[in-house]
Amino acid sequence: MTRVGPTVEQDVRTRTTWWSLPRTVDPRVVVLAWASFVVEVVLIGTGGLVRLTASGLGCPTWPKCTTDSLVSTPEMGIHGIIEFGNRLLTFVLVVVAIAMFLAVVRMRKTRPELFWLAFAQGAAIPVQAVIGGVSVISGLNPFVVGLHFVVSAVLTSITAALVYRSVNGPRVRDRIVPGWYFGVVRGTVAAVAVTVLIGILTTGSGPHAGASERVDGGAVHRTGFDTQLMEHLHAVPAYATFALTLVLVIGAVRLRLSSRIALLLLVVEFVQIAVGLTQARTGLPVGLVGTHMVLAGLLVAAMTAVVLSTRSSAGRDAVRA
Repeated sequence: MTRVGPTVEQDVRTRTTWWSLPRTVDPRVVVLAWASFVVEVVLIGTGGLVRLTASGLGCPTWPKCTTDSLVSTPEMGIHGIIEFGNRLLTFVLVVVAIAMFLAVVRMRKTRPELFWLAFAQGAAIPVQAVIGGVSVISGLNPFVVGLHFVVSAVLTSITAALVYRSVNGPRVRDRIVPGWYFGVVRGTVAAVAVTVLIGILTTGSGPHAGASERVDGGAVHRTGFDTQLMEHLHAVPAYATFALTLVLVIGAVRLRLSSRIALLLLVVEFVQIAVGLTQARTGLPVGLVGTHMVLAGLLVAAMTAVVLSTRSSAGRDAVRA
């Protein structure tokens, strides 16, 4: 009788394990979590590119690019390519989100936080797509476009939480920081939220409308707010966020907690403020405005990690050194 050698049996088991859905967090889950986060940040960047190159109406209809074509046509030029490219990248996020959900679907009872985070990510994508369509149909109404970015920020937070929880394990105990420290964290969350929201309104009042004119030939609508006034209003919660984050870093050192994540948040804020001040003083160049938008997504992600780090995880103690 022919016997199957151990090497062949091991190879069969390996292939079966690889193609079967995970029951526990393995490298596939971690990679997909990181992929979800990276693609979302890239989408913020490409969305900014669409706006800053005046390609927002490069595809003047939705869900098709034109009334007769699903994809961009040569007659639409570079604006059509940029806008359709951004839409196409959404399908990449859909594929990654489906893969992420399948990777954790068998962990609904053992790792429910991963299951529901992956579910939330998938559920938010069609909402985001519809809002994007409404923004095109409305001729890039700045408030609709702003809502589009709000959902992107929420998705960035969700995917950042996916990464954190897949790497550090589930929460197993209550918070492991003092009450006053957690209060500062909550205050910082509020400051970040206000900073991002006012930043969206500031951009909506500025010169980068997303297109030079509407499909009907009229000017693209802006919020009507005074841009310089909005810039000053935007700076107030931004500086408050920076000050509160300094308190978090100093408090972590005094309490002998790991300050790495709080330091990361501080670095992102420092770069964000530097870029914001520079763009305001140099006439809002498109490169700096786009960088500012991507940094806003990273700011939300870092803030999410700080919140999650205030509670212990099963994989390792996420706060204590």
